Amino acid sequence: MSILAKAVGGLFPDGVGVAVMAIGAASDAWPDEAGAMANAVPHRRREFAAGRAAARAAMTAAGLMPAAIPMAADRAPVWPAGVVGSITHAADVALAVAAPQAVARGLGLDMEPDAPLPGDVLSEICDGDECAWIAGQVQPLRWARVIFVAKEAAFKCQYPASATIFGFDGMSVQVDTAHNALVARFTRAIPPFAKGDALQGRFALTGGQIVAGFCRPGARAVN
Repeated sequence: MSILAKAVGGLFPDGVGVAVMAIGAASDAWPDEAGAMANAVPHRRREFAAGRAAARAAMTAAGLMPAAIPMAADRAPVWPAGVVGSITHAADVALAVAAPQAVARGLGLDMEPDAPLPGDVLSEICDGDECAWIAGQVQPLRWARVIFVAKEAAFKCQYPASATIFGFDGMSVQVDTAHNALVARFTRAIPPFAKGDALQGRFALTGGQIVAGFCRPGARAVN
């Protein structure tokens, strides 16, 4: 297992499959998926194919049968019935996680280069409490990037339940640097989530990347 795959695996409970695929190393997208990329540039088609290949490998790692993962009208992956998952891309790799719904009701995965977040977008990403916490860190804009990645991952995790698109102000993230833990809390009601409801996650700084993962446990999740 690659260092990156091992790091991602550590973000999620047992029963969640993890896979990494180099962009350009995967075969073409499956026929039921390819239509979404009909007008895409070559790099985007390679990125998409790598993400879908990683997703199928993650399904296999979770003990599931691999299947096509089309793109919905809202551009979200359409996972097979009874399966949840998440896909992300950064640099030259695609990452994916997948699990049966008995293990997880939602999964969220995101990755960005481990680099400072541009200061001019900080106010768009963070609320007052987050900005105050960031200002107290040794590398404030690096930790701002962690919050950005965490919010992206948390959004993906909740989306299958809410089917609602909202901005960065819809959640506030707390970072526990001692335990690499994350809490994303809803700042307003986004049904079925109430204001104050929280998602639990974790993050890793590895191989020049920041990776964050969130999981909504299912009925038979194993820690």
